[in-house]
Amino acid sequence: MATHRRHERHTETPTDRQPDPRPDHPPDLRADLPPDVTADVPAGPPPSGAGAPGPTPTEPPEPHAAALAEALLAAGRGYPVIPLTRNKLPAIRSPHRGRPAAPPCRGECGRLGHGVHDASTDPLTIRRMFATAPWATGYGIACGRPPHHLIGVDLDTKNGADGLTALRFLAEEHDFPIPPTVTVLTPSGGRHLWFTGPPAPPVPNSAGRLAPGIDIRGTAGYLVGPGSVTTHGRYTHAPHTPRHPAPLPDALLNLLLAPPPSAHRESPPGVPPQHAAALIRFVRTSPDGQRNARLFWAACRAHEAGLGQELAARLTKAARDTGLSAQEARATIASAARATPHNH
Repeated sequence: MATHRRHERHTETPTDRQPDPRPDHPPDLRADLPPDVTADVPAGPPPSGAGAPGPTPTEPPEPHAAALAEALLAAGRGYPVIPLTRNKLPAIRSPHRGRPAAPPCRGECGRLGHGVHDASTDPLTIRRMFATAPWATGYGIACGRPPHHLIGVDLDTKNGADGLTALRFLAEEHDFPIPPTVTVLTPSGGRHLWFTGPPAPPVPNSAGRLAPGIDIRGTAGYLVGPGSVTTHGRYTHAPHTPRHPAPLPDALLNLLLAPPPSAHRESPPGVPPQHAAALIRFVRTSPDGQRNARLFWAACRAHEAGLGQELAARLTKAARDTGLSAQEARATIASAARATPHNH
């Protein structure tokens, strides 16, 4: 029982809260900005009764202007930014297209169009970039750059993945906390967690290497900034998100810097891999509200490892220890078997 309490404490995070159904209102960032940055950033409508009467509500700003305003706010807090298209790609085309530079140019030529390497916190440079790309409706925040050395943990919920549950499993398996940090909600139902990292060594970008549904944005990568409009919708601050990113837990940083596991390494026949016990413990320590989600995720991972049948009884027992009925547990495990694309 002591282990159960410790893990609940380590993995509890405000990102577990249900999204607020009301329109999202991100924290006001202007208080932290120098006067020259906020001078011509739209500050929103005046409070009721202030200034000239205006019975009609203010219309939402045009996406390009709104993206520029949000980018300037982010830059004022030390985040280097670039304009993005609705497809989340750098909005300024490369000046070397058709005749690539050798070695690759990262902005040494002095022209715009080098993707994340153009990212800047200078208001004049940012305005110049957005003026060059009037089609931009969002902005990207460069990771790995001073002063924050930002590391983005992208938790996806598409194609059967559950990035948040996967992160909780890693936190339990490796005994590290998931601290409250800046959280951005994505249009697809996922979320980005922002963390600060060390100046060196560089944290590499990866997709699904840690676990299904977890992508990492590190050095030479970027995160779509809150307030950006894409083809799938708008990125927004999560309700009650902290104002500043938390330091990345050391154990998680070590996982990000570790070499990728060999694709050819196999477990001896009939011997479950080490994480089998961790999957059982992950289900057994499920708090209320996460029991079915954790069981489903663990059963999917068991099937992917070729251990679905072998671990079914142990997963069922672990789920029953949390209060699920045997019928509920078996139904969830059967759903996981159907949802796993490559059953062995």
